[in-house]
Amino acid sequence: MALRPLSAPRYFRITRHHRAGYRNNRLRAGIGTVFLPNQLDGPANLPRTGGLPTGVSSGLKEWFDYATVAGSGFFNNITDSVRVLLDGLETLFVGTPWPVVILFIALLAWQCAGPRVAIFAVAGLMYLGFLGFWDKAMATVSLLGAAACVSISLGIPMGILCARKPRVYTFIRPVLDFMQTMPSFVYLIPIIAFFGTGKPAAILATLVFGSPPVIRLTVLGLQGVPEHVREAAISFGATPAYLLFKVDLPLAAKTIMTGVNQTIMMSLAMVVIASLIGAKGLGEDVLEALQYASTGEGILAGFAILICSMILDRIIQGKR
Repeated sequence: MALRPLSAPRYFRITRHHRAGYRNNRLRAGIGTVFLPNQLDGPANLPRTGGLPTGVSSGLKEWFDYATVAGSGFFNNITDSVRVLLDGLETLFVGTPWPVVILFIALLAWQCAGPRVAIFAVAGLMYLGFLGFWDKAMATVSLLGAAACVSISLGIPMGILCARKPRVYTFIRPVLDFMQTMPSFVYLIPIIAFFGTGKPAAILATLVFGSPPVIRLTVLGLQGVPEHVREAAISFGATPAYLLFKVDLPLAAKTIMTGVNQTIMMSLAMVVIASLIGAKGLGEDVLEALQYASTGEGILAGFAILICSMILDRIIQGKR
């Protein structure tokens, strides 16, 4: 039996059921889709109502003015509470002599992360002292500590609640998405409207920016606890409190600590932005360098922020 030579197919098809070749109507539709909008003026000149943006912005301004006056007592109480926490941390870090602070941080780094991190922490702190950044660095750490304490104190219980109540997490998740995706300069506007300017307002702005990671990772860690481990604990008579503190949280501790680390790092990333509303600290030096094009001073201040973040990151991560 003679074999026929194979002829090259006219068209390439995925399967036999697909049509081969071009379809003229599809080709015309594609060309029209590409070139027709360029010939029309409609999409480029949409109809607009001239007074609508002005009316909406005026309504928003009136609402913010009313909310500021009506809730002044509530907002003042929050500001006072944050200021008390910040004053205590500033007294601890700024008022304590620098050798004591360096010794404390070195011992903490040694116990948490080992001798190499301790040596790096001492070298970094000496860099801050020799270049004149010590006071501002300690003020920045105080600001960061206050924001991180509030974020973690609220974030971990909220994450536990969301992990136990999926309906609550369904409601909270869009709020977290809004907090993470909204540009930082935009939500500074309501912060200034409600709380004014200064360090307490900067802490609250940092709180909005830094809280979502610890909430999300707390939920993720608790949801990742093996179900058979929980069932075994329940079968042996574990109470809900024992199950939470002795089973769930220890098994989810690694993920939760990652969330704490991310919260602290994101809070430190707000240092420069928070300086726009009077946060002071190292962010103020970077902001002044941007305003006056002082390249050298800005780079040195940026390295100081980097050293603070690296020391905190290594201490929180521990021995890994």
